[in-house]
Amino acid sequence: MNYRPLGRTGVQVSPLCLGAMNFGGPTPENESITLLDRALDGGINFIDTANVYNAGESERIVGKALAANGRRDQIVLATKVYGKMGEGPNEQGVSRYHLLKACEDSLRRLQTDHIDLYQLHRPSLTVPQDETLRAFDDLVRSGKVRFIGCSTFPAWKVMEALAVSQSYNLVRYISEQPPYNLLDRRIENELVPLAQQHGLALLPWSPLAGGILAGRYTSRHSFPAGSRADRTNVTFRDRITQRGIDVAVAVSRMAAERNLTPSQLGLLWVMEQPGVTAPILGPRTLAHLEDALPLLDLNLADSDRPLFDALVHPGTAVADFHNSNDWMKARVFDSHTAGHN
Repeated sequence: MNYRPLGRTGVQVSPLCLGAMNFGGPTPENESITLLDRALDGGINFIDTANVYNAGESERIVGKALAANGRRDQIVLATKVYGKMGEGPNEQGVSRYHLLKACEDSLRRLQTDHIDLYQLHRPSLTVPQDETLRAFDDLVRSGKVRFIGCSTFPAWKVMEALAVSQSYNLVRYISEQPPYNLLDRRIENELVPLAQQHGLALLPWSPLAGGILAGRYTSRHSFPAGSRADRTNVTFRDRITQRGIDVAVAVSRMAAERNLTPSQLGLLWVMEQPGVTAPILGPRTLAHLEDALPLLDLNLADSDRPLFDALVHPGTAVADFHNSNDWMKARVFDSHTAGHN
């Protein structure tokens, strides 16, 4: 396996990151710990979670697993901050007040004295970035955080943050975690070139489009029992379009021709896209993880790239994975639903 640099830091990470969003629900604690241990045994050295995942349970389980296996110092541990963690008005957001408290809470749940990559889960369109970045700078200088990153930012907001860091001599973002998969390629227009130009790692979330590219869905209106669309809110269900399902069917045919599963081929495509450091795989079961681990030693054939571009043109989208973002104004209209959104 070839490890990849985490931005311009020199830190080396596996080309797949284990996402722990399902830890503690729907994946039970004991199965979550088994998943984490198997991922490390399989060569993954990069784990991503967030304080809001299952109200802190994901961080707690990750911390418990690493304390039990003694491998904390062998991995790059990432978590995120932003979402609501209590009833008070300051229990969320990007303020210095919230970031410093949230970091202490995450350190306690993770049973560690430092976070390797502390990421802002969403941007604020009201709080000046210098307040947030100065708080991050203090956390880095105190040794509680090694590096900082952002998640689901527009490209202009990432560039503004880099400029603020340079102007005030503050620690800078070394990564961005955007939604990115074959069905939604819009980050290729601005964010990918920005990241390549300024040495930012790209850590895509939802690389399998929430299971659409794994062939999980055959209809926009009926969902398999236990699937994400079956157990979550309308935000995810709105991402299931007929165009997206059609692309998934084509990916499935391509995968069969290459002796791969649809999920393997869809994930491999993201792994091998320009600018990508490590897609975040969020397995719900051990079988999902075992399906992905062989990709650590595979590469996408150059001759296959045009086939994917023919399915979804670079820089475009046939499903909307930015639909939870306050800043995204552009919508993706499915040919079967245009005029009904």
